[in-house]
Amino acid sequence: MAVDSVTSSPLGPPATEKDAKVLQFIEETTKNTDAEQERVLSEILRQNAETEYLKRFGLNGATDRDTFKSKIPVVTYEDLQPEIQRIANGDRSPILSSHPISEFLTSSGTSAGERKLMPTIHEELDRRTLLYSLLQPVMNLYVPNLDKGKGLYFLFIKAETKTPGGLVARPVLTSYYKSEHFKTRPYDPYNVYTSPNEAILCPDSFQSMYTQMLCGLLMRKQVLRVGAVFASGLLRAIRFLRLNWQQLARDITTGILNPKITDASIRETMAGILKPDAELAEFITKECEGENWEGIIPRIWPNTKYLDVIVTGAMAQYIPTLDYYSNSLPKACTMYASSECYFGLNLKPMCDPSEVSYTIMPMMGYFEFIPHDPSAPPLSKKSPPRLVDLADLEVGKEYELVISTYAGLCRYRVGDILQVTGFHNAAPQFRFVRRKNVLLSIDADKTDEAELQKAIDNATELLREFNTSVVEYTSYADTKTFPGHYVIYWELLVKDPAISAPSHEVLDRCCLAMEESLNTVYRQCRVADNSIGPLEIRVVKSGTFEELMDYAISRGASINQYKAPRCVNFSPIMELLDSRVESVHFSPALPHWTPERRH
Repeated sequence: MAVDSVTSSPLGPPATEKDAKVLQFIEETTKNTDAEQERVLSEILRQNAETEYLKRFGLNGATDRDTFKSKIPVVTYEDLQPEIQRIANGDRSPILSSHPISEFLTSSGTSAGERKLMPTIHEELDRRTLLYSLLQPVMNLYVPNLDKGKGLYFLFIKAETKTPGGLVARPVLTSYYKSEHFKTRPYDPYNVYTSPNEAILCPDSFQSMYTQMLCGLLMRKQVLRVGAVFASGLLRAIRFLRLNWQQLARDITTGILNPKITDASIRETMAGILKPDAELAEFITKECEGENWEGIIPRIWPNTKYLDVIVTGAMAQYIPTLDYYSNSLPKACTMYASSECYFGLNLKPMCDPSEVSYTIMPMMGYFEFIPHDPSAPPLSKKSPPRLVDLADLEVGKEYELVISTYAGLCRYRVGDILQVTGFHNAAPQFRFVRRKNVLLSIDADKTDEAELQKAIDNATELLREFNTSVVEYTSYADTKTFPGHYVIYWELLVKDPAISAPSHEVLDRCCLAMEESLNTVYRQCRVADNSIGPLEIRVVKSGTFEELMDYAISRGASINQYKAPRCVNFSPIMELLDSRVESVHFSPALPHWTPERRH
């Protein structure tokens, strides 16, 4: 269809008539943000009026905002755990939701402790599918001709578990990929994957990855975008290629699938895709056999226009490595979602990762916000937080997200800190700042994830002249020594082995550079109070964080949702890391600190 024949949208000229309708929907929804939020809350309260939870707080069928805010408390997961446990144990009465709980969505696997179980209802799949349907029409505004090829996406499911009461518990993406919404999705020329459904739906992660990579190689000239859910997932795929390219090339030479791929449905599907191609196998061998993997993505997939991965928040540290493998291809962060609720999308998906803002779609749930001031003392239970509505937020301010969902979560603290960057019509746009309270602390110091990331960014400047970067890191507060100190584990990538790697002295200086970047309270504890010892960097062998991911997956983490923990305190993980340490470095001097002058 010619673009000229399509009604234009304020967001830009749509690619098709179908896109035009989607863009119009986004416009209308974001113009009427407050009215839409009022409608959503009223609908949620009406739908769940007979639940034990809403009756407990005396809502008595009221569906208005004021009554809701005056009677329903703001809660955390721990507050709801007794109700969630009852549902998990088989209680089918309307506890949180009037609609039957269809399954539990598990939060991404953490370094320790139980995964959270988020109750959901069947209709939430429709809502999630609706948000997915908005992504491609927006992307088509920025990247033309995506209907002329395919996307190489590394997508995985996780083997699910059952609660004592018989409900399925699985990650949100597994739920979506295994749903009829995904499996029988209508053909869309703008959204065709190289990976067959059989590969995506194979629970064996090796067989799934192998088949998806093989299909991506076979269709390499048709690939227009390469992606995974998170940046870490795409880097895992590249590492997989490094380890398995010889067998993949052999399959392509012979036209015979690796006997390790035993899944019957995959073998049947691949019988129609895999044909002998000696020329392609020779090409793959030539590209993969050397040590130089710089620009490997565009070298193998020459028509790639962008990488489709989340590189905001904790994923930002992967940007230099992605740039190395992709010759700095654009990185599109398209949507913002969690196990509890899908929130919104990026209306400028081709922007620089540092400028990513997500527009919350007001029909996805009811959203409130707690103003976040890092310097303010924590609120006591007696003085509950003051919540602000979606339409009343202020540009530049930070807020903690609170949601109420159709599945029965009411005024639930998600734990995400967001900063308002602007508005699209009446809908606020947000930069994801960090997860709340991911901290290192020894004494009075408190170091959050964003600050730790900044300190590592500054320290890695010292590695540049050695063409070396930090590909992965985690940390912990070691309080067994006296005084306690921060321990940072680094996995390094030396991009050019011909250049000598950074010396022991340079890595010692990296410790000091990190300390210089940390806040004044930390530096006072180091310099004046002597309550924190010198920061330590432990350099681990290449592949260590891959082992850490494998370990987390073996314990129930989702391969799609896995994020390397930025702070660890779980003994088996620390033992694994410590068993892979190649060198140990300490800050050689005290960081700069002078007493603050108060007026």
